[in-house]
Amino acid sequence: MGKVLFLFLRRMRAPLLALIVAYAVSVTGLVIIPGVDDEGEAWRMDFFHAFYFVSYMATTIGFGEIPHAFSEGQRMWTSLTIFLSVVAWLYAIGKILSLMQDPTFKLAVGRQAFDRSIRRLQAPFLIVCGYGDTGSLLVNALQQRRKRVVVIERDQNRVNDLALSAMDVHVPGLSADASQSGQLERAGVSNPFCEGVVALTDSDEVNLKIAITAKLLNPGLPVICRAQSRDTERNMRSFGTDHVIDPFEVFGDRLALAVHSPAHHLLHQWLSSVPGNELPMPVYPPHGRWILCGYGRFGKAANAGLAREGVTVTIIEADPEGTGCGEDCVRGRGTEADTLQEAGVESAAGIVAGTNGDSNNLSILMTAHELNPKLFMVGRQNRDDNGILFQAGRVDMVVRHSEILAESVLSHLVSPLLPQFLVRSRERDTDWANELLSRIGAATDERVPAVWAVEISEADAPALAERLRREAVSVGQLLIFPGQPEKRVPCVPLLLHRSSGSETLLAPPDDTPVQAGDHILFAGRPCAIYRLGRVLWHPSTLDLLLTGVERPQGWIWRRLRGESP
Repeated sequence: MGKVLFLFLRRMRAPLLALIVAYAVSVTGLVIIPGVDDEGEAWRMDFFHAFYFVSYMATTIGFGEIPHAFSEGQRMWTSLTIFLSVVAWLYAIGKILSLMQDPTFKLAVGRQAFDRSIRRLQAPFLIVCGYGDTGSLLVNALQQRRKRVVVIERDQNRVNDLALSAMDVHVPGLSADASQSGQLERAGVSNPFCEGVVALTDSDEVNLKIAITAKLLNPGLPVICRAQSRDTERNMRSFGTDHVIDPFEVFGDRLALAVHSPAHHLLHQWLSSVPGNELPMPVYPPHGRWILCGYGRFGKAANAGLAREGVTVTIIEADPEGTGCGEDCVRGRGTEADTLQEAGVESAAGIVAGTNGDSNNLSILMTAHELNPKLFMVGRQNRDDNGILFQAGRVDMVVRHSEILAESVLSHLVSPLLPQFLVRSRERDTDWANELLSRIGAATDERVPAVWAVEISEADAPALAERLRREAVSVGQLLIFPGQPEKRVPCVPLLLHRSSGSETLLAPPDDTPVQAGDHILFAGRPCAIYRLGRVLWHPSTLDLLLTGVERPQGWIWRRLRGESP
């Protein structure tokens, strides 16, 4: 607030002096010039009445002559001061309008509003550094999951986009360099309600500085960072960064999972996407020989993923020496039919267009499709605004860095149990994954499910924790409607972690007993969160659920029913 006031006073110094001089001259003249009262006696206006008259005269309100009709001299002076005060006010108003458009003043006002928003935050929140393609997707997904977010972004235009976005809850945005420790402190990194920091800028150096700053200012705060090089990743992990995500490695793992088991890949997509969207369709990458165009960091990750599944890969690279491609590498970009034919496109099962240019990737896929219409096509999309082109090209699997990174970060932020479930689920067979997919689809009406975790404790589930001291309760009993056993709450239990014995159950059956201290991961409709929350918190709701009888809770009503208070 001090900076805003300082800028206002500094820029408005001349207009304020002009107004002061205009009022002083006008008031002084009215006090000096004599008038005539109703009895014909001479009188002079005092300073209070003079100032009162000039105040409404200068603003053109015009109440009239007070306390008596003016003399000719007073009217002449009033005519002169009208022009003087109006000119002074026009000058001041023009300066005010100019000040409101000044970038420095707007920045100061914006930062003041941001600081005020942070001070008023009385709920858990996350700090997201970087509001590009990935950051915007992540913030939107967190909003869908009822998470509060604070954004730091260097580009003012992106901060303006954040302000214009249709968010259910206000998201404070600060236009600043997140690598500066003072900006993270301003965003609330030391605030007790801050739950974590996510660094998603396109600079490894900035992300590294954000991670270091967050760990120094708040050592216990979880930090998730994007890293594009192995050196940066190792550096981040060396001082305790909780999660370091390389989107290319994530894609290589996803591609390998899709080749190994499309059902497990689809399960991963469903649980990591933005809730409420339509469920992604399954993909079925074929086995056989693949062609990989581009052997940069993306190409190396894709090649490593396919190699883990025993897939033979033919690589096309324009600079084999610079990228470390082997002797069997086909030199070229892959956009020409001759290069693709040299790589054996006619007999290939799939192709990955993984260069850093969307135009080249689309050209590769279109040319390859003409030569072999049965190819399974994977295209790397570098810019989000080119999505319509890849959709028109009917690419089987589109790789969007922003989506992959946002989904990976989201899986860590939703609950620590979700990454554990995704890893453990790969140990199960395809039939198990397909059955779980059908249950999730039926519960969510073919929409991306919300994912949340509950802890059976006095703090998070007081009603159930108290009930478990007297009798056993199973997972299935928590998910039925009172008096309607066939009707279920629209959610599916994914994982039950029993901290007492370090036991973990995937997709626990309905007859699994619940114990104090258990952590349960659910996926389902957002309304199920509220429904299940009432069961866990309110003894009357839980009692009605388990017994089917609604018992009075108030002392008077229990007395009237003849029950003990």
